[in-house]
Amino acid sequence: MREEALAAIQGAATLDALGGVKTRYLGKNGLVTAQLKTLGSLAPDERRARGAEINALKAELEGAVAEREATLRQEALNAKLASEAIDVTLPGVKLPSGGLHVVTRILYELSDIFESMGYRVVEGREVEDETHNFDALNMPSWHPARDLQDTFWLENGQLLRTHTSNMQVRYMETHEPPLKIVVPGRVYRYEATDATHESMFHQFEGLVVGEGITMADLKGAISEMARAMFGRGARVRFQPSYYPFTEPGADFAIWWDQEQRWLELGGSGMVHPNVFRAVDDLRAAKGLPRVYEGKTGFAFGLGPNRIAMLRYGIPDIRYFYGNDLRFLTQFKGDLSNETPSELPPLPRDTLKETM
Repeated sequence: MREEALAAIQGAATLDALGGVKTRYLGKNGLVTAQLKTLGSLAPDERRARGAEINALKAELEGAVAEREATLRQEALNAKLASEAIDVTLPGVKLPSGGLHVVTRILYELSDIFESMGYRVVEGREVEDETHNFDALNMPSWHPARDLQDTFWLENGQLLRTHTSNMQVRYMETHEPPLKIVVPGRVYRYEATDATHESMFHQFEGLVVGEGITMADLKGAISEMARAMFGRGARVRFQPSYYPFTEPGADFAIWWDQEQRWLELGGSGMVHPNVFRAVDDLRAAKGLPRVYEGKTGFAFGLGPNRIAMLRYGIPDIRYFYGNDLRFLTQFKGDLSNETPSELPPLPRDTLKETM
């Protein structure tokens, strides 16, 4: 039995086979266990000698099983390591990467341009109160301009900001002139959506305040931005317009030399004296000095979405927020002088035509 058992243990090629051999000889009903059960029928002296012999065999077989099990486990580990070996000298596999959204790219480009001119980039809150979104910007509760902004009102009486101009008030409220800031961010309007209108879109706001600031400074800033965005041949055209928080106010367009046409980009103007008075009132309520009386400044706002649509020939603003990878993956590399190769069909059945 000993020779047969040892041969079977050494011949087991797998852990499962070794388990079968162990059960056959050392299990509850195994051959060695059966020999132990016969000891009760022997005389005491014979039982002692026979028991020692069987226990010695049991111990030897258990040791052989343990040794063979360790050998099989090591062989299995070696085989697994060999099959999963990695050649670290091979070049790595490039994983797919995402890219910045095309509107984000335009915002970064605009921010870089104005930072190079000494402006500070400021981000502001999107949930706002009436004071900072309307009242302090020369739009009291009775002002008709409020009706043009189709506001999203919240249950707590606050609102989703309708323009980034709220940051003009908030920044001046806690900072003293001179100052030069730009504010990129999302704004919200409760209006019907179509190819050129969305209920959520981006604006890029600018504000400069100091001594003796004039419309010439405003035109210089917009002109420098235009040349940086659209080439050295870009020109700027202003025409009078009305905004409650500017006096005078003006819309501005840029001559895009590459396309040989004027692009209407945004609104601007000199900061209205009433805005400075409102800011000083807010500062006084906080115990801060009135520092804006007698100061002058200009402000402007433009739409990054419109710039992206014009630059890359995108016909519908809803492409930006449709999460269609066929559209988004086209804007991952260098976008200079590129237009989307193919525009996917808009999912008209899922777009809201009215709010």
